[in-house]
Amino acid sequence: MKREHISLIVRAGHLIDPSQGLDEVGDVLIAGGKIVQAGGTVVLSPSLSDMLGKAKNLDATGLVVCPGFIDLHCHLREPGFEHKETIATGTKAAAIGGFVTVCCMANTDPPLDTPAAIAWLKGKTRQEGVVTVLPIGCITKGRKGEQLTDMAELAEAGVFAFSDDGSPVANSRLMRRAMECSRDLGLPIIDHCEDRALSRDGIINEGRISAKLGVRGIPAAAEEVMVARDLILARLTGARLHIAHVSTKGSVELIRRAREEGISVTAEATPHHLTLTEDRIAQGWPDKPFDASAKVNPPLRTRADVQSLIEGLTDGVIDAIATDHAPHSLADKTCGPELAAFGISGFETAFGCLMSLVQQGKLSLTQLISKLTSGPAKVIGRNGELGTLRAGVPANMTILAPDREWTVDSHSFASKGKNTPYDGQRFTGKVMATISNGKIVYMDDLLRTRFGSFHCSSEPISSDSE
Repeated sequence: MKREHISLIVRAGHLIDPSQGLDEVGDVLIAGGKIVQAGGTVVLSPSLSDMLGKAKNLDATGLVVCPGFIDLHCHLREPGFEHKETIATGTKAAAIGGFVTVCCMANTDPPLDTPAAIAWLKGKTRQEGVVTVLPIGCITKGRKGEQLTDMAELAEAGVFAFSDDGSPVANSRLMRRAMECSRDLGLPIIDHCEDRALSRDGIINEGRISAKLGVRGIPAAAEEVMVARDLILARLTGARLHIAHVSTKGSVELIRRAREEGISVTAEATPHHLTLTEDRIAQGWPDKPFDASAKVNPPLRTRADVQSLIEGLTDGVIDAIATDHAPHSLADKTCGPELAAFGISGFETAFGCLMSLVQQGKLSLTQLISKLTSGPAKVIGRNGELGTLRAGVPANMTILAPDREWTVDSHSFASKGKNTPYDGQRFTGKVMATISNGKIVYMDDLLRTRFGSFHCSSEPISSDSE
């Protein structure tokens, strides 16, 4: 007779689970890929040991154990752009960054605009992915902004949201229809807010740095105009609207007022928009006038914008932190300021750079963890299953060393995308292990010495049977 054995007991970790208000030193017991107990001391009585079998122990003394991170916004590039990233390399990079669930955008080639495309992605993820991938379906066919996809068919195929991310839906009537359809399906629209008439040919934030470098800028208004329009449409239709990669003070204020009015809107900010300003792109000027590793859309903004984003996190206007992981090849980023691709490879540096906000007293560690766990889980609509250490749910956990110092080395990234403005930067705060659906998918070498023999596997940690 086969029986499930205890997979793992994580011992004496500092448990932080914002979804339950849990903040204590204790143990976590995992059996059959699910959390059995989180908190207190796990005591294996003779009867329990006999029933469940032997357990592997992981000493988490001095480490933080929290729900697994969730990324609402990433680009895995496959199919079509495998030279930039694949599902295999992207999900491995996500695991190193502490993410157990990632939501992949639809701007692939072909785009995720048909049930067949969604089915292919899900099959590929089952074969090669090491963390859970939730697909986002296109709003319009081919992401051309001309004709709606069959959103009901995409929902049936398993998408959790709709987005033409990378491209705005410029036609207001079409966006209204998309919101009405998404409302009826009970799924959100994830909105790339950009007025292309205002942003056209811009490569960085419009302001003093663009003037100093003599390049065309992207004004804050290019984002804010579309945020305002779509908040109005969300009020009109009653749809759920999620604003992607918020970058400006004006956008934060628009979202704040909309929430006060009762409009169903959520929002995310990225690690780079929370920790970097437009000054980063001119670092080393005039000897090095432009750094394409910091070229991103929406662009890095001003200190005032960054401060407003942080305030939005603390007061609940911004629900989640999402990486907008956008890997590119070296050639994509070294072809001159105008031609260089927009985007930052964000999985593997997210927690390290965000810990600077904790160290500066701008966020508490619990607040930061909530924006990477319970916050995005609520946007997805699975806050009872994801982003929690509640007993009975799949075992998705991230183990952190808040005081561990390390240096970013893009050459060592698991991601194919080495494009990061943090290369060579010293961070304090590191992901030590990631457990996805009861499986250890990443473990830092220092933690490995505590755990003993270990290798990543697509099977549960313990599959013993009798």
